[in-house]
Amino acid sequence: MSDNTPNAQQKSGAVQTTGHAWDGDLQEYNNPLPRWWLWCFYGTVAFSVLYWFIYPSWPVGQTWLKGFHTVSYTTVDKAGQEQEREHRWNTRALLLGDLGDAARDPQRKAMLAKVEAASYDQIVKDPKMMEFVRSVGKGLFGDNCAACHGRGGQGVVGMYPNLTDDDWLWGGSMDKIHETLVQGRNGFMPAFGQVLKPDQLDDVAEYVLTLSNEAQPGEASERGKAIFHGQTGGCYYCHGADAKGVPSQGAANLTDKIWAIADVPTQKTLQDKKAVLKTFIASGVNNTRVMPAWKGRLKDDDIKLLAVYVHQLGGAK
Repeated sequence: MSDNTPNAQQKSGAVQTTGHAWDGDLQEYNNPLPRWWLWCFYGTVAFSVLYWFIYPSWPVGQTWLKGFHTVSYTTVDKAGQEQEREHRWNTRALLLGDLGDAARDPQRKAMLAKVEAASYDQIVKDPKMMEFVRSVGKGLFGDNCAACHGRGGQGVVGMYPNLTDDDWLWGGSMDKIHETLVQGRNGFMPAFGQVLKPDQLDDVAEYVLTLSNEAQPGEASERGKAIFHGQTGGCYYCHGADAKGVPSQGAANLTDKIWAIADVPTQKTLQDKKAVLKTFIASGVNNTRVMPAWKGRLKDDDIKLLAVYVHQLGGAK
């Protein structure tokens, strides 16, 4: 039961209470907030109101408070002339300003000119240039390549090649990677579903699995070998007589355990592995593994930096 009468034992200088008491001795303290804390709180309220007017904030009708703070940044027109622009503050304008500041940094410009003038061999032998390539190339890769190949270049089986395993469909030298970036690539494999019978598809799939020791040689694989190296299948035209692939065709090496298209490693049984391979042999690969050309979309020096950066992702071999 609450008692509103002041506690008779309360003395001057003792802790103040509100005067309420329950059960005779249960009281409610009256401790006001410290004055410094109140002033800090009032300051944050005043700051928030000011912030609403400096930066974009509250919606108003069909628009919002744009704020009166601005960002200055430099753009380059088609003629290569720099133009100074000013825009109301937003994250895009801020990013453009940061990028412009970075591009005008004297040390960065000097190192970029040094990399641009150097050959690939000179770049990889110079620790400072390689440090610069890794730093700038990581950003270029994240902005332009990571959407398909992943942030670390690990790729997606069946869609986008893994760039970290040193298995290069179109050649792994920096010149070849540069060529790939400049002109793009269009992966193609003809469909054999109408050419080979179901049992022939099964035999070829089993033979291909023996090339990487995913299956043991047998009668079926021998029949598949004859199809692979004969006129019926003609697979060796692209994959080579040794089945190690032909980079000029973008044909995969079938003798290693790296599978860029068929997700063989995750299959547990031989039949499952053959089923995955038969799907691709029967359907082929067309217009599903296309890489765009970056010439005209990226500057030449950016493409050169990316070529070195991507090369070192695969072990730089």
